[in-house]
Formats: sequence, C-alpha cells, structure tokens
Amino acid sequence: MSVLPILTWPDPRLSRVCDPVSDVAAVAPLIVDMFETMYAAPGRGLAAPQVGVLARVFVMDAGWKSGDKTPLACINPAIVETSEARVSGGEGCLSMPGIEVQVPRFAEVTLAYTDPEGRDCRRRLTGFEAICAQHELDHLDGTLHVDRLDADARALALSEYEAL
Repeated sequence: MSVLPILTWPDPRLSRVCDPVSDVAAVAPLIVDMFETMYAAPGRGLAAPQVGVLARVFVMDAGWKSGDKTPLACINPAIVETSEARVSGGEGCLSMPGIEVQVPRFAEVTLAYTDPEGRDCRRRLTGFEAICAQHELDHLDGTLHVDRLDADARALALSEYEAL
C-alpha cells in the first residue's frame, strides 16, 4: 500500500475521459492505494484520473470525517436513475485544493457499478453520498467541478485558484 501523488489542475489527464475496466482483479491494488491516498489527503472521494490512471474507477467515503468509515469502491460506475430534486452545495476537490464552488447536483441517484469482488451492484445514494458520487463520476468523464459552473463563475474560481 502506498499514498499516491494527486494530480492538480491544469494537468491535462484530468480532462480526459477514462477507459472502462475489463479486468477487475487488475485494479484491486490501485483501489487499495486510492483509499490510502484519499484518507491521507484527507478527502471524501478520489477518482483514478486524479492519481494519473485513466480507468473508470473511484473510491469514496462520504461520512468518515464525522463518523465511522464506510468505504465504497466503484468500477465502471454509471448513474442509472436520478431524482427530480436538485441540491446545490459547496464542493471542494483534491485536484483543486483551496477552492470551493457551488455546484447543482441531483439530490438522489442510483449508482450501478462493479465492486472489487466483481459483483454487479446498484445502490441508491442520498445527501452528501449522492453529491460525492456525482463529483467522482464527473472525474471519470474528464469534468472538474468548476466545469459545471457558468462562464463567469468558472473564470472567478480559476482566478482564485491561480492566485493561491
């Protein structure tokens, strides 16, 4: 196990769409390292492209900072259902440290994914878990949280980040 370096914007790998994983067993060591990296950062989610691996994998633990650890590893995740309700909250990102932006997200999502044991899973996520999963899934599609902002808000966030 090892803590991996986290890429920061504007690294071009953060804007690339990730490839599907065909061999679940092959990403098992990566998942272990990603959890170690996420907890050390300390973050609540981490996607493979953030550590330089362009594979459709993310890990998350939305509540560990305020309670027990409930780690979730998702391989080839996809949102298969969303609520009509939307929420907007402050989101940070390990790849843009120091910047928090308001991003509109679905309040609830159903996530389909393969777990590290190769099982096909579906899980209904609400609250911060739903927001976290959407944020990490965006990374797999080459989208950062600031990319979801309108042009003026994005320009302001980027100028604040560059000034850090």
